Amino acid sequence: MKVAYAVVSFGGFLGIGEDYHPTPWSKSTYDTNLGGYRADVTEGQLRGAPKCTRHQDWDWSNRTNDERVYKYYNEPLWY
Repeated sequence: MKVAYAVVSFGGFLGIGEDYHPTPWSKSTYDTNLGGYRADVTEGQLRGAPKCTRHQDWDWSNRTNDERVYKYYNEPLWY
């Protein structure tokens, strides 16, 4: 098994109105000082990135979505 995405939530307030951005796992690094992962993406990148909402499903099995996300972040496909 291989991790393909980290999903970053952005915008909204208290979980209302936020968007969910699948980002390539390769954009994530573990930060021991933080005790968690950091996403190597900017706010500007997230504003224009492929996204979904709480009420809109993301079709994880659709390879076109994979291509769109990885192309957007200029990363090689995970498979």
